[in-house]
Amino acid sequence: MILKKENVQNLLDELSKSALVFVPKEVDGVLKFAPFKSADEMTLDIINTTLPPKDLLFPQTQKMYRYGIDADGKMYVDPSDDSAEQVVFGIRTCDMQSIVCMDDVFLTKGFVDEFYQAKRDKLLTVAIGCNKVAETCFCDSMGLDPQNSPTADIQLLEGDDAYSVVAQTEKGEKALESWKPFLSEGSVEVPKIECALKVDMTGVKDKLDRMFDHPIWEELSAKCLACGTCTYVCPTCHCFDISQENKMKDGVRFRCWDSCMFSEYTQMAGDHNPRPTKKERLRNRFMHKLCFFEDRYGKTLCVGCGRCVEKCPVSVDITCLIDQIGEFDV
Repeated sequence: MILKKENVQNLLDELSKSALVFVPKEVDGVLKFAPFKSADEMTLDIINTTLPPKDLLFPQTQKMYRYGIDADGKMYVDPSDDSAEQVVFGIRTCDMQSIVCMDDVFLTKGFVDEFYQAKRDKLLTVAIGCNKVAETCFCDSMGLDPQNSPTADIQLLEGDDAYSVVAQTEKGEKALESWKPFLSEGSVEVPKIECALKVDMTGVKDKLDRMFDHPIWEELSAKCLACGTCTYVCPTCHCFDISQENKMKDGVRFRCWDSCMFSEYTQMAGDHNPRPTKKERLRNRFMHKLCFFEDRYGKTLCVGCGRCVEKCPVSVDITCLIDQIGEFDV
């Protein structure tokens, strides 16, 4: 089945009747996934958004529960639930893989994050395969296919004037039933592509296991600003802080994104900090991406989207680090 490009707008209008639909578009000069509105101009042909769609499942600021003392003097705690039916339309392979990583963090190993799960259960993912790549893309070096996202509910492949449409999950098959008025028989020609930026991950994890005290971390951290940009544009970073606001007899507890690159992130009572300098913090970030996460979940936490490569103001480049590690004899 195919979805002609001339029918995409009408399809999204229909989907918007029963769900919040998010599409890639420019908002105040920033490319991000934002709510679809019929009159808006979408950017489905962009290679990647500046900001990833992780906030659809893991908002930058999220209320967890309200608490306080009611009129009868009794303590109450009311959990918050801001989940709603959502569709992310146009997600790319790298960002779809980032959701797989986030699922591992929030839904496995004997603990389920109820706030994440409520949103995940109500999210329909519609992936579009990439027909072009940016010079900072390297997802195929991380084991991904830029044109196929096997974990997406629905996979679209882009041709000249239409998309091929394939449901890949039970949720996707159910959703596709409502798409039928906008679909037609046919096929599309899809060019084969690969990323120009290449890294070799062979042996990197094993070498990192022996590089905790390697001088490279001091060298690499010398130019780092500890600004946290890399963590905020990264689709898989999931550090958060929990805070609360109190007013008289009522309060609200909420969580918000944090960054392992900030000195306060590991600050402990008594003013002890196990990662006192940029060296320890930068080492932790890269070790987590390329080593620690694989130990726990069996996959790397880097999906090769290239956002941190593009946006780091001082060019601390994870691909250069991977190349360097490959050359070390450790």
